[in-house]
Amino acid sequence: MRVVLQRVSSASVTIDGRVSGQIGRGLLILQGIEAADTAADGEWLAQKITKLRIFPDDAGQMNKSVADIGGDLLLVSQFTLHASTAKGTRPSFNAAARPETARPLYEQFIVQLGTALGRPVQTGEFGAMMQVTLTNDGPVTLIIDSHSRD
Repeated sequence: MRVVLQRVSSASVTIDGRVSGQIGRGLLILQGIEAADTAADGEWLAQKITKLRIFPDDAGQMNKSVADIGGDLLLVSQFTLHASTAKGTRPSFNAAARPETARPLYEQFIVQLGTALGRPVQTGEFGAMMQVTLTNDGPVTLIIDSHSRD
């Protein structure tokens, strides 16, 4: 499971002109699921994301987590995070999990994140065409892959 985290001052997801999820200060999480992923990958990422110290303390140092600052989470599924561009000019998405595998893991990840944060998270909609708007804070953008836990 791979995520791109963006520290934001605000973010929202719109689907067919309707706001699906919206947050103020917190993290926008773009999530890609591959065929080998399991619920354990989601649990590890949920703990990592909610405890990651990437928000500034009073001295301006990155010493606080999204939980510490009372921030919010916005989760957006994005299978393109597992694209391969090794051959040609058209990406291959063969590494991405099929929807029947990915959807339950995405839905479980919503619960895992909410449990780790201690409150519900905002979301997009699995498989939908979404417009994501954000104000990146910093900018701070990180990529975390549950298969690279070194």
